[in-house]
Amino acid sequence: MTNPVSSPNHPSMPGSLEEGERQPIEVLDSLTHWKAGIKELKTFRGHTQGIWGVDFAPDGLTLASGGSDRYVRIWDIETGRLLRSLRGHTQDIRQVVFSPDGQILATGSEDRTIRLWNPNTGETTRLLFTRYDHAVCSISFSPDGLMLARGGQNKDIKIWEVTTGTELMTLLGKDQFDHNWAVCTAFCPDGIHLVSGSDIGKLKLYEVLPSGEEKVVHNGHWRDDTDDEESEVRGFFVDDHGGFQKPMEYWVGALTFTPDGKTMISGSRDTTIKFFEMPDLRELRTLKGHTGWVRNLIVSGDGKVLISASDDGTVKMWDIQTGRPIRTIKSHTGPVRGISLSRDGRMLATASSDRTIKLWEGGEE
Repeated sequence: MTNPVSSPNHPSMPGSLEEGERQPIEVLDSLTHWKAGIKELKTFRGHTQGIWGVDFAPDGLTLASGGSDRYVRIWDIETGRLLRSLRGHTQDIRQVVFSPDGQILATGSEDRTIRLWNPNTGETTRLLFTRYDHAVCSISFSPDGLMLARGGQNKDIKIWEVTTGTELMTLLGKDQFDHNWAVCTAFCPDGIHLVSGSDIGKLKLYEVLPSGEEKVVHNGHWRDDTDDEESEVRGFFVDDHGGFQKPMEYWVGALTFTPDGKTMISGSRDTTIKFFEMPDLRELRTLKGHTGWVRNLIVSGDGKVLISASDDGTVKMWDIQTGRPIRTIKSHTGPVRGISLSRDGRMLATASSDRTIKLWEGGEE
């Protein structure tokens, strides 16, 4: 799954500056900050089942989370107190994302819907879905917050206009025989392009505006080197009794970009992280270190640090320039699937199937 790249273009807190101005952000060298040390500040407890997603509100005052207990929970960062629990989804909540201005909280669920919430009141403002949708695995806001893309157990990608809830377009690859699921999506920082990752590990680059056309297809994590018959089964292998489903070996779990939009980064069930040069998706580098599915990736606002979360129960930090690991966090007792950086880049939230969210601060021994 995806997290938005930290951006200096988030609006300022209300009342701090004249309307239309931007709150200046103190420049943080994330590499120095996270290399210096790390301190666990607090643990948020309240979810009754595993947590899939977590996101900092742009104002840095609250966190939102969602998971298998089907509740969206909003937390006060300073006190650790649970402020409210939002009910509406009927299946696992797979992703939780604030809009860039913090006025909307979007959640995607296996119940086939996306809900848009007012995070201040807890009310559902819109319900986004289409008749033939299946489980939603990934949602991504455009950088300006005006569009929202959905990836899931469908071969297409839907994009909605956020303010009206209007379905703007459907992105489909040119290969009419490709029925693999577009399980992961992420908007490029330019707001024009979008990348999707499939259940078999392949990547596609689309021009969202104005054409909606597929521009590049890349094998990504997919490898045609197995004799396993199940590798030919699309998406999930399901037994005759509808029992547990086996995901594909190269399933793309996360996509993100460096803030300048020049590099796209993907994580997969094959346990690797790959770097690609935009806009032709030329493969640059593969990072190895995780021993489980890479579920989430985020890049620091200065583009120096990559943070990855995995089913192996760890969170790793990497020097983007060298590709070397700089830190491993092993504190959760289950897979880590949600990670988020605060707007100023000083704090990290990690969420796990162990039902907890942990808050970390860098620069501390």
